[in-house]
Parts: sequence; structure tokens; C-alpha cells
Amino acid sequence: MSSDLATADSPVLAVARRAREAAAELAPLPRAAKDAALRAIADALVARAAEITAANAEDVDRARAAGTAESVIDRLTLTEERIAAIASDVRDVAGLPDPVGEVVRGYTLPNGLDVRQVRVPLGVVGIIYEARPNVTADAAALCLKSGNAVLLRGSASAYRSNTALVDVLRDAVVGAGLPADVIQLVPGESRDSVQELMRARGLVDVLIPRGGASLIRTVVEGSTVPVIETGTGNCHVYVDAEADLAMAVGILLNSKAQRVSVCNAAETLLVHQDIADAFLPLALAALADAGVTVHGDDAVLKAAEGSGATVLPATDEDWEAEYLSYDIAAAVVPSLDAAVAHIRRWTSGHTEAIVTTSQAAARRFTRLVDSTTVAVNASTRFTDGGEFGFGAEIGISTQKLHARGPMGLPELTSTKYIVTGDGHVRGEATQTVGGAADAG
Repeated sequence: MSSDLATADSPVLAVARRAREAAAELAPLPRAAKDAALRAIADALVARAAEITAANAEDVDRARAAGTAESVIDRLTLTEERIAAIASDVRDVAGLPDPVGEVVRGYTLPNGLDVRQVRVPLGVVGIIYEARPNVTADAAALCLKSGNAVLLRGSASAYRSNTALVDVLRDAVVGAGLPADVIQLVPGESRDSVQELMRARGLVDVLIPRGGASLIRTVVEGSTVPVIETGTGNCHVYVDAEADLAMAVGILLNSKAQRVSVCNAAETLLVHQDIADAFLPLALAALADAGVTVHGDDAVLKAAEGSGATVLPATDEDWEAEYLSYDIAAAVVPSLDAAVAHIRRWTSGHTEAIVTTSQAAARRFTRLVDSTTVAVNASTRFTDGGEFGFGAEIGISTQKLHARGPMGLPELTSTKYIVTGDGHVRGEATQTVGGAADAG
């Protein structure tokens, strides 16, 4: 840590220093202590739900008065039912194996040295996120379980909600015997506090941005703290020539309309030309019934004539859009490879789905598509830490380093090597197992 950071007088750096001290206390604790704190958090969320929803109602009222889109308000809103679901997720995290101390690999060298690579906490994790107060509890639970202190910087639009939530979480962990500062809200509602957090290298070990493309780009490009990049969700559903029509309609509707304001909702439909005449009338009618506006290519526009469906001409902006609304882009493609080419050009690398009865088509699609998740005959909505059995998720990483896809507990750890000998010393001629000379 630089001497400047160690002594600088700033509310943001002050909470970061306290987090670093708390992280050192938390890291060696056994699983039982962390799980007890998580169960206390879950109980407190339910017991103090009225307090949380009252604070949240103030944020929602302000957002509506400011003309905020309903899709954003949906993400902002907390109800007692949603809080109960968050508490259930926290209990699920408590029931998961503790990643800390897990041996990733271990072996004994020919000279008798025992080498083990084990999982350890990252340390202090900063989360920068938008208008989703549920992230506050999810992130705190996952960081606590993986032995990390967490600094939470939500958006100004959710400040009252996040303040109430963090008060509940801190009271719960203190009651369970852990330091309160393992969970902290970064002070301030202006962008200055975000900028300060992004430059707290040496106090904060990693930043995870969770939100829209603009937020993610700002953090990735402006941070001196290492960043795990989460991404936007321009997800595709491809209906193959050999698809079951009823299955395809069901998967399409669930992927698009089950909840439109989330990153794993489908934003583009691709249909093989050999099945388009049979499938598009069914799909357009179902989408219309669900209130979805289609942005289609010429073939989709032609198929929509006289159908009553709302179909607008698609532009390049539609192919790359993450709508987060009741809109979907749609195109007819001549082949599976053409669908893959379209996806490669426009995808954000999140989730793509194929609907097909052909094992050969499914295998080819999964080999050629390079996104965090490729679904075969399943909705894109399953790309989620809870659905994958992680209990909850810290976000969905679309990068290719360290963590990719839904990030659960293992992705919130690093590793260290423990080397055990019996008086071993290294001679000048010592070589590695592979025969390479000292890498010094």
C-alpha cells in the first residue's frame, strides 16, 4: 500500500482501510463462524423487511417522479416477497461448501517437497452497481462466505434502500461475532466517491462493476484497481431447422418475456429459413400476446403482414441492443452457420440458446459459439448463479480471465501455494519438474 493511501484523509479511503483490517480478521475464520453470520443476515432481512421496504419506497417514488423507465423501477423495487427470496438465497449460500482452503491441486516433487495450491480470499472486494438493491445482500453474502470484506457502491437512485440494507447486514454480522466492517457502504452519492474507490489500489484488491455498458466501460477504463468485467446481455435464441415448434415458442417466450429487465433476457431471435414459414406465425402471435414489439428483417416483416403483430424494420442498432424492455430483434437466417456468424458479430458474449432436435446441430452450435453460456433446448434465463446452484451470484463475467459466466464463491477467491519441506535447501543446479532452469 502506498504511504499516500495509508494516511490520506478521505471518507472513502477510511472505509477501505477499515475493510482491509476487517478482511484480515475474517480470512482465517472457520466455515461455522461465517455460516452463522449468514444465517443471522437471512433472519434479519425477514425480521426488518418493513424497515427496508419503507426506505425502498422513497427511492421508488423519487425514481418515478424523475420519469425513470419502468424496467429500471422494476429492478429498483423491493417487496417483502423479494426480500424473503433474497434471504432464502443467503441461506443457500450458507449451505454451500466453503471455497477457502480448498486444494486446487497438490503433489510431491521428486525431492520430497510437498506443493499444494489452495484457495484464499481475494481480500477487499469493491462492488459498483446500478439500481438493484438486491445486489447489496447478494454481494455481501458471497463475499462474507468467501472470506472477503466488501465495499458496496450502489447508485444514488437506490441510496436509501442500500443504506437500510447495510444497516441490517452490519447489525446481523456483529450479533454473530464478526467485525461490522466486513460489510460497508461506500459513503457519498456523487461520482467523486466512485472515482476515489476506483483509484484505491493497495486498499481494494478487486473491483466488480455490475450494470449497464456505460458504467462497466467507465470502471474498466478508469480504474487503477484490478477489475473483473461483467457484461451486458445481448442474448440470442436460434431456432434451428429441426426444432420442435411448441418447445421453441415456449423457450422464446420465457427467454424474452418472463422478466425483461435482466441481462439474461433474450434480445434477438434467429430462425432457420427452412422452418420460418411454420414457426414465425406462432412466434409472432405469442410475442404479440405477451406485449412484445418485434424489430424484424425483411423476411420477418413479410411474415407479419396481416398477423396483427407489432413489427418494425430492424436496424443495426437493433441487432446490438440490450433492450431490457418488451422489444426483440428478429431475423431469418439461411443456415446454422449464418446464425453463428450473426451472433459473433453482434453478441455481447453473455448467453446464446439453440432450439433443435438434432444432436449434430446442437454439437456444432455449442462448439462454434463463444459466449459465457450456450444453452441447448433451454431458456437463456437460466444463466444465473442461483439457477446454477451457486446460491447467488456476484455478477456474470463476460471476460475470459479468472472468472467467466455467473460468478459464485470460487470466483471470489485467489490461490496461494503452500510448500512444505523437511529442511530442504536449493542447490545451484536445481531445476523444475519440467527441466527448465531457474526462472529467477
